[in-house]
Amino acid sequence: MASESSSEQLEEEKAVLLPSARDEEQPSGAVATQSESKLTLYHWTQSFNSQKVRLAIAEKGLRCQEYDVSLPLSEHNEPWFMRLNPTGEVPVLVHGDDIICDPTQIMDYLERNFNDDGTPRLVPEEGSTYYHRVQHYRELLDSLQMDAYTHGCILHPEITVDSHIPAYAATCIRTQIGNTQTELKKLAEQNPELKDAYVAKQRRLKSKLLDHDNMKYLKKLLDELESVMDQVETELQRRVEETPEGSQSWLCGEFFSMADVSLAVTLHRLKFLGLSRRYWGNGNRVNLETYYERVVERPAFRRVLGHVNNILISAVLPVAFRVAKKNAPVIVGTTLLIGILGGATYFAFLYMKKRLTAFS
Repeated sequence: MASESSSEQLEEEKAVLLPSARDEEQPSGAVATQSESKLTLYHWTQSFNSQKVRLAIAEKGLRCQEYDVSLPLSEHNEPWFMRLNPTGEVPVLVHGDDIICDPTQIMDYLERNFNDDGTPRLVPEEGSTYYHRVQHYRELLDSLQMDAYTHGCILHPEITVDSHIPAYAATCIRTQIGNTQTELKKLAEQNPELKDAYVAKQRRLKSKLLDHDNMKYLKKLLDELESVMDQVETELQRRVEETPEGSQSWLCGEFFSMADVSLAVTLHRLKFLGLSRRYWGNGNRVNLETYYERVVERPAFRRVLGHVNNILISAVLPVAFRVAKKNAPVIVGTTLLIGILGGATYFAFLYMKKRLTAFS
């Protein structure tokens, strides 16, 4: 699976937004079928929904060109991206003439269009017992308000234990809310053809973050999450009881499914937020704890999500490279490059402190 975050190549890929530009790229007389068209994913490493889609792609073993749409650098608010997805949210999958913006729809699209004998299936045949089981847990886990958990734990670190959230987060995010509102308003004025999209995003953001700062609302959601984790724990216990000794199973059976994609990324985010001790650990929900220990060792998981909970590696340094790339016209020699990246890393660290909504 190819991955790229170069700003120049990102600029080249923006041409995908314009049908005329796509047509011009085709040689005269050439016809590209849908199956032959490359997959292109616009995502951000710290985006929960992006993580689910990227893990699904990796588990299916698909070749995909990936581009970081840096939330800390507000690239998801830029006009080119708002034209691609008017909600201004990642991930977005482009495949031929198809542009899919909803993460669940993206994963369904991948399963529907890439299901030959050489490609692992993550959803069983429709109508089977396994199919209904997988769909049930997908819907259950995908209904969780992960953005609320994320913002709530950033704003109220006292409810977390061993969180990976940077210490500066709580004091910075409220300032960032105001900054983002101002930024969206300015972009709406500069791009009148996108005004409705920017205004709608501004309203959604304001409403969402006000809810997420409400401790009563957050407590209700976290209590409801207890019930969901109980259901998952019970299902995992069924797998233990029905699986022969020496064999291993996953959430819905012996196969790794889309439900496992949702569960794996959910548990990893809860670990990042400092909620793992509440929902598993210390002898609480032992099957869930064992499951998490196993899933993080899967090759696809390690490749895609192995470092995402390390903010320096997964967020600060990538932003530093982007800043260095944009601000250094010519890089002469390795020493100069290292010096610029060192300064850019510091700049990116300060910049990240002001852009905490990137963790949603």
